[in-house]
Amino acid sequence: MSLSISVVTPSYNQAQFIERTIQSVLDQNVPSLEYMVVDGASTDDTLNILKKYENRLRWVSEKDRGQTEAVNKGIQWTNGDIIGWLNSDDIYYPGTLSAVMRLFEEFPQVNVVYGEADHIDESDQLIEAYYTEDWNYERLKEVCFLCQPAVFFRRNLLEQVGLLDTNLKYCMDYEYWLRLGAKVPFVRIEKKLAGSRMYRENKTLGERVAVHKEINDMLRKQLGAVPDKWIFNYAHAVVDKRLHRGAKPLDEFKYVMMLIGVSSVGFVYWQRRLPFHSARTMGKWAAVAFSKVIGIRAQ
Repeated sequence: MSLSISVVTPSYNQAQFIERTIQSVLDQNVPSLEYMVVDGASTDDTLNILKKYENRLRWVSEKDRGQTEAVNKGIQWTNGDIIGWLNSDDIYYPGTLSAVMRLFEEFPQVNVVYGEADHIDESDQLIEAYYTEDWNYERLKEVCFLCQPAVFFRRNLLEQVGLLDTNLKYCMDYEYWLRLGAKVPFVRIEKKLAGSRMYRENKTLGERVAVHKEINDMLRKQLGAVPDKWIFNYAHAVVDKRLHRGAKPLDEFKYVMMLIGVSSVGFVYWQRRLPFHSARTMGKWAAVAFSKVIGIRAQ
C-alpha cells in the first residue's frame, strides 16, 4: 500500500514569499499529498493568496502563539503517513517529495529522512549550501547539521515523542530532532531537497543572541549539559553585537578579551564550572592576540 504525505506550512505576514512556497509544494505532483497552511491571522495579502489555491490545499487563519503552535496544529489536523514542515518563506526543490516518498516506501524500517539544502536569498538565489553531515546522534548534540525543511518523519513517531515544544521560539526544530534522534536513527538522502531563506528580517538571523541563549537553555534541559561549542557560539553572538572586530591588533585584542569574559560567564551559567580544557583554549586565544599587540609595539 502506498504511503501518503502531509506538508504543513506555518504562516504569518509572509505575503512576499508564501506564494513561491505554495507553488513549490503543489508543483511536486505527488498524488498522495495533503497540504495545509496554518496562518496566524495575517494582516498583509497572505489570505488573498491562500484563497487563490484553496481548491488545492487546506488553510486556516486564526490567532495563535506563534510558529511552533501553528506547526503542531497542522500536524494534528492532517493525516498523512509522512510529515514534512515547510516555513512560509522556504521552498522545496523539484522532485523532493517523490524522492522522499520513494525511500520511505522502499525501506519501511526507515523513520526519518533528511537531505541536502541551500541557504537562499529573497530572490531565490543561492547564498551557500547548508552544512550537512552523515547521521551521528552524538555529533548532532554539538552541531545542528539538519536543515529543517529537508527533514521528513513518519507520523507514528508522534506516539513516542509527541509534538513540538511550544515553549521554544527559535530552536523548536533542533530540540525535536534531538528527541527523535534519541529514539530512532535518521537516514540521509544525497539530494538537494529544499531552500531555506536567509534575509535581514529572518528571526534566526536577526536575533542571534536570543537564538543561542534558547539553544543553550534547551540543551541543558534536554541533555543535562551544554557542549562547549554552543557556549562559545553564544559568546561570539554577544560580542559580535557589542563590539566591532577590527583589523588592528589592539581591536582584535579587545574583541578576544571580551569573548573570553562572556565565554567564562557562559560556562559558569550553563555548566556550573569553567572546565580546564576550555580555560586553556581561551588562554591560547589571549596569548595569540597579546603577541600581536606586543609585536606592533616592538616595531
